[in-house]
Amino acid sequence: MLAESLYLVNLLVAPGLAFALLAWLWLKHRRSAPPLARNHLRQATVASVAAGVLIACLSGAIVALGGWEWHWTWVVVLTYFVCIHGALVMMGMFALAKAMAGQAWRYPLVGPRDP
Repeated sequence: MLAESLYLVNLLVAPGLAFALLAWLWLKHRRSAPPLARNHLRQATVASVAAGVLIACLSGAIVALGGWEWHWTWVVVLTYFVCIHGALVMMGMFALAKAMAGQAWRYPLVGPRDP
């Protein structure tokens, strides 16, 4: 549950800090955690990296392509950000619910397939 909680904290409250804690947790427990905890830890870590790319890098690319001055750039960036961020938060809530229920989870589209 801690990994999924850190994923949500990274998106909603303390980006960067929560990711650093999640990465540390992954590096420390990726081999020693029980299978269910390892599943959630791996999914949350990879999904956090994907979320950073989807939110920061692609929003930056839209601004770079559209320019700072053009008003439609900001319409597209804000619409993109709200939709993607909302979807990532919703997936994180499902993941946390699955972790609390003791079930495995795979993030759609951004989650790695378990080996």
